[in-house]
Amino acid sequence: MDGFSRVAKHTFRSRIADTLRDAILSGNIEPGSQLVETALAEQFGVSRGPLREAIRQLIEEGILETVPYTGTYVIDITVKDVDEIYSIRRNLETFAFEQLWDRRGEGFRNELLRRHEALTATIDAGDDKASILAELSFHGAVYEATGHSFLLRIWQSLRGRLQLYWAAHHRAHGIRGPRRDGHDAYLRLALGDDLAAMRGEIESHMRRGAEQTKAFLDGREPRPGRRA
Repeated sequence: MDGFSRVAKHTFRSRIADTLRDAILSGNIEPGSQLVETALAEQFGVSRGPLREAIRQLIEEGILETVPYTGTYVIDITVKDVDEIYSIRRNLETFAFEQLWDRRGEGFRNELLRRHEALTATIDAGDDKASILAELSFHGAVYEATGHSFLLRIWQSLRGRLQLYWAAHHRAHGIRGPRRDGHDAYLRLALGDDLAAMRGEIESHMRRGAEQTKAFLDGREPRPGRRA
């Protein structure tokens, strides 16, 4: 516990959650792996209290799942998951832009540009895990700007699965984040005047990623205990 004596309890939880999340998104803890509390508590040098809080946080984020009478596992993204994520996101994001389109102002423009710059910076730095969070933030801008609280809650409920989905997508191509120009057309159309073109970009932008990730998952070696 040396070095942690003056750190607040919630900071323990956040640090542990961040470390676990990083290990999962990088593939160091593989999809479908079981988490063993005693081993993790020893590794972090903490009691099981803050560890359990961190695990509970990642369960709420949709990165981990608890299987009754079995244990806690890293969620394993399947081809079916990708299909469902694609279909939901395509419709949700289209709906979000339809709700916001005539109310887009300078504030939305500046925020979307700022988040795009932040995403580009993480890509340039080769920081894969940060780029996943920055990409979530970029796409989240339209949901936040709608002022539609129920829509925003649905988006937030998808965030954990999207982190796993994008991590799998990056591993599928051996890349350290999305393509640097991967959101240029999306950004341009989101700030433009053609809603029909924006709908088409959402469709193609998400379909490309889904098909590439499905191809990777189809060719992946089955893991022991992996659930379909």
